[in-house]
Amino acid sequence: MTARRVILEMGAGNDLHGGDYTKAALRAVQDALHHSSLTMLRSLKVDPKTMLVDVTIGVQQPERVDAERVRASLPHGIVTVRVVKGGLDVPDDEGSDVAVIASAAISVRLELP
Repeated sequence: MTARRVILEMGAGNDLHGGDYTKAALRAVQDALHHSSLTMLRSLKVDPKTMLVDVTIGVQQPERVDAERVRASLPHGIVTVRVVKGGLDVPDDEGSDVAVIASAAISVRLELP
């Protein structure tokens, strides 16, 4: 059998003050999750623990995201997290604070014939 993508969901999250890239990433993941309902898993009698979940996070400073915290925030599946350059940093007028915008793409793959 081959793992095939059956779901692709996007989300966006931000941390308006403090420049916390992990907080923005977690919010982006939650945004994506709240757009989905995996009712087909029940219909197909698929154990949610077996689905393959690939998360890609885009932020301006990827090294500042705690990928393990992002991985742990997903409720089901075998989760992998990849953090890449993307998103957006928006500094304030004084340059003393930054709003961080993160984007997330969550892909679910199932072993299908």
